[in-house]
Amino acid sequence: MQDARVRVTIDKEPIVANINAVTVVGNVTRDPELRYTSAGLAVCNFSVASNRRWLNKATNDWEEKVSYFDVTVWSGQGQNVAESVLKGDRVVVSGRLEQRSWETETGDKRSKVEITADVVAVSLEWATVTEIVKNDKASVEVGPNNYRAGEENF
Repeated sequence: MQDARVRVTIDKEPIVANINAVTVVGNVTRDPELRYTSAGLAVCNFSVASNRRWLNKATNDWEEKVSYFDVTVWSGQGQNVAESVLKGDRVVVSGRLEQRSWETETGDKRSKVEITADVVAVSLEWATVTEIVKNDKASVEVGPNNYRAGEENF
């Protein structure tokens, strides 16, 4: 039997695609914090709690697990999040996972996985919007590596 897999090659080297995409729906656990880099670029940080609930068929009881995610949003979108989102709001966050590592003052090594958001939206599952204010797209700051949220360079 012949192998049915398809392999794409360029200059006889296989192309390997790595996918790093995540979408989380949950409640904001702390008000977003807006800061600026030394270069003047806006960066907003907040956390999201996402609940998973299921019926345990063995006990016939509802069980729940909560996962917490730290989120980083850059540039104009970070400014918009800081101005628009509050603790307790339900949001949809789509982006990629980033791991960062550091060493504490005592020499302990730490690492953390967090979400770098491409899109943050308020969920309308249990809310309504009373006013929408659109920002001028041309005035949105460009983030790291000339990246503007929502523009992918593949």
